[in-house]
Amino acid sequence: MNSDIKKYNISGYFAWMMLTLIVSLTVVLRLSMLNIPLERDEGEYAYMGQLLLQGIPPYFMAYSMKLPGLSFIYAIVMGVFGQSISAIHLGLLIFNGIAVILVFLLTRYFSDEIAGVWAALVYALLSVSPSVWGTAAHATQFLAPFVLGGILLMLMAVDRKKSWMLIISGFLLGFAFLIKQHAIFFLIFSVLYYFYMTIRKTLTGKEILSGAAILMLSFAIPFLAVCGLLYFCGVFSTFWFWTFSYARQYALETSISMAISRLAQAASIVIGPWRLIWIIAGIGLSSVLWSKKIRSKRFFIAGFSLFSFLSICPGYYFRFHYFITLLPAVAMLSGIAVSASITYLSQRFSPFLKTIPVIFIIFALSLPAWEQKRFFLADPIAASYMIYGISNPFPESLPVAEYIRKNSLPSDTVAVVGSEPQIYFYANRKSATGYIYMYGLMERQIYASQMQQAMIREIESARPRFIVLVSANYSWLRTADSDVHILNWIKEYLKKYYRLRGVIDAASDMNIKTSVHPADTDHLWDHAITIFEIRK
Repeated sequence: MNSDIKKYNISGYFAWMMLTLIVSLTVVLRLSMLNIPLERDEGEYAYMGQLLLQGIPPYFMAYSMKLPGLSFIYAIVMGVFGQSISAIHLGLLIFNGIAVILVFLLTRYFSDEIAGVWAALVYALLSVSPSVWGTAAHATQFLAPFVLGGILLMLMAVDRKKSWMLIISGFLLGFAFLIKQHAIFFLIFSVLYYFYMTIRKTLTGKEILSGAAILMLSFAIPFLAVCGLLYFCGVFSTFWFWTFSYARQYALETSISMAISRLAQAASIVIGPWRLIWIIAGIGLSSVLWSKKIRSKRFFIAGFSLFSFLSICPGYYFRFHYFITLLPAVAMLSGIAVSASITYLSQRFSPFLKTIPVIFIIFALSLPAWEQKRFFLADPIAASYMIYGISNPFPESLPVAEYIRKNSLPSDTVAVVGSEPQIYFYANRKSATGYIYMYGLMERQIYASQMQQAMIREIESARPRFIVLVSANYSWLRTADSDVHILNWIKEYLKKYYRLRGVIDAASDMNIKTSVHPADTDHLWDHAITIFEIRK
């Protein structure tokens, strides 16, 4: 770093003070949201983590196309802090705080403390924003610190020629893959950039290839270890079907034209409140053309940005929380834009102009943060409705689970006919079927009818004490082409073997209505959630 750049830099001591304040801000924001009800993805991880704490392996009593890394993390978090909503979100707080620190370190590595501080602040605010469902403990939130740590260690390993750093780097990236398959793009980027750096350092071909082999083998270790564990537990074939065979069908369901439409719709909501920050990030990306210091880092900056974007693309679903894996790149580019602009304006015009980039980014962050203050001041139930609307019965799952828990034994099983696995977690009751999501049963894919028949057999065989029918559309995502066999079956099955116990409506007063006629099962889909108990 030359003397001119140092002149406009801030000391490392002051930078760490600012980072401490940013992490403290993150803690304050997330503490206000600790008790927001779990949404269905969180419910899945929480239920599978709960089963793990009981010694039950993944894919034995709950099927998922997601790799089990986050279920293991949930189990560890709940083992330490308890099996509650607040414990899960406390774990998110910790991992998000680590990610904020790593964004600072990685950005500082390629620029300076100014860029690192602003990047950390941008990531802290964007990753907690309701525009990306940032208060939920999604896989993308937990993936971020593993990816950032792995990439940072890869860079340090090359600079310092430390093989052990390369091993840990590969291991962290490998565990990120276990959390979400999308992390494979960050491994590809790491390997490609490793080749670029080592070739520039004129290492021998043997040294380059051995280092790349270490990185990729270390990446494979977590996955191979989990495969071995699941094989030992007797669930490997189920695991492979859901995470690869079915997942492949799921990923191929969306056409390119539909993908473009989905990306445009999702991006308008994700970027909307923070559009000025994304513009600043664009300035940061362009700095590779006009900033001498940043130009030398152009391959990393452009490559990291590209592969971060690719990580949100598999399946072309572009759900809001998928964009979280893109946020570290956006934050880094924003920090670089501020630092590079300060240097550029100070050196070519007047030192007094260096405040302009700072004022601009403060305005870009403050405006949406102020607009979202109502969300962070709301109570947890209201906040849930603000994010997910009244059509997703996440708050309503709490009284339903409480009713089941109070009126059943720990040995009783439950079947939730809908995609609301959080009910199993809240009730602390085992599912009568491994099908905890209905989406695969409604999709246009070759396994849909097979899945429906399997779920029917499992429920009929288990004869669960309670069946919970969820009618919310977002719990099914039924289309005109969906196979409706299971919908016809459940209506007849409930009439024959179960009696109506209560109903609850979305955005209701959160009380279960039990004053319904026991024989009234002709309008099963009129309520958000309907509870049935088996006839004695």
